[in-house]
Amino acid sequence: MLEQLEFLGRLILAGLCGGFIGYERKNRMKNAGPRTHFIVCLASALMMITSKYGFFDLFKYGDVGLDPSRVAAQIVSGVGFLGAGMIFIHRQSVTGLTTAAGVWATAGVGMAIGAGMYFMGVCSTVLIIFIQLLLHKKFRIFRSITADRICIRMHYNNDAITNLKQWFNDNQITILNFKTESIENGELDVEVTVQLPKNYNRENLLNLHRDVEEVESIEI
Repeated sequence: MLEQLEFLGRLILAGLCGGFIGYERKNRMKNAGPRTHFIVCLASALMMITSKYGFFDLFKYGDVGLDPSRVAAQIVSGVGFLGAGMIFIHRQSVTGLTTAAGVWATAGVGMAIGAGMYFMGVCSTVLIIFIQLLLHKKFRIFRSITADRICIRMHYNNDAITNLKQWFNDNQITILNFKTESIENGELDVEVTVQLPKNYNRENLLNLHRDVEEVESIEI
């Protein structure tokens, strides 16, 4: 009975660690939040416990060989498929890599705790959260020049592109890359990569819709 309670404690600890990692992702408005990370970490711990301790009763049948690492190895590949579903590519922009890596790392935390390596599991949780906070692009110490990609749909006329570029120039926004693609009904898709001025509020980019009459929609 005491052994079962210890296993239960491992599951609870693993779930909590996963939940903490997921909470940080939720604060970044990511799809995989506390529930996903909680379940992944708890399930990884459960499978690790099953892999390591679930077949001891077979020893009574004599010469039986067991490999506790076999189930654990499948956790790594299985969570890899789950993480792959969180990565999206849109307009040459890749999103979800950090979240996918976080889910994969969360499975590792669950495996460590399930195997009884409590200290390593908890320390890994702290490190994962710390790194995600420390190296986030909004953290001032590591802030560097970053580029923002803006997707604009606008009604095409002879002055549309000129007016758009003039707006960026008036707001002291540097254009790094400018791509256009014609679509039907006299509309134009424009993808602009820009470097914003220091301390510039990204929400001000939405003023494009108000200031440039040809602009129909904006995606930042």
